Amino acid sequence: MLTLPRIIDRPQTPYFALKRTVTLPFDNEIPAIMTTLRLGLETRNIAPAGPVFFKHNVIAMPRIEMEFGVPIERLLPAEGEFVSGILPSGRYAEVTYLGPYDDLMEVNGLLIIWARELGHVFDARPEDGGEWFANRAEIYHTNPEDDTASTASRTTVSIKLKDL
Repeated sequence: MLTLPRIIDRPQTPYFALKRTVTLPFDNEIPAIMTTLRLGLETRNIAPAGPVFFKHNVIAMPRIEMEFGVPIERLLPAEGEFVSGILPSGRYAEVTYLGPYDDLMEVNGLLIIWARELGHVFDARPEDGGEWFANRAEIYHTNPEDDTASTASRTTVSIKLKDL
């Protein structure tokens, strides 16, 4: 089930993440990535300030440069394989999906089609044989390590629009 797509305003948000380049499908890599992220948070005594997100930085299918992270209360220095930054404020096209994670590629596609048909322009540009995004994320309100085909899984797909 999909909510109706919408445009919302998001504030800037500090975050902490593990940066990786993955190749689709990467489902088998998620448990190790999430364990490393969890250990990175615990070692630094960082409490997440919101749900886990998978941020798609550069998409050059089937390869994606991603950050697997969480919002945090304040910006921290990057360290080793971990990055820290600010998710930009601005207008975002969003849709929330209730259903299995396997459907998220189609959900992303539907949101992109909807936004483009209404004339919205994403904060994106061509880069490295693919497309760079200021902030394109899947926000996991349920555990992304649970790969079952659960209709209870809730994920928001959010893509920043170009500033007016």
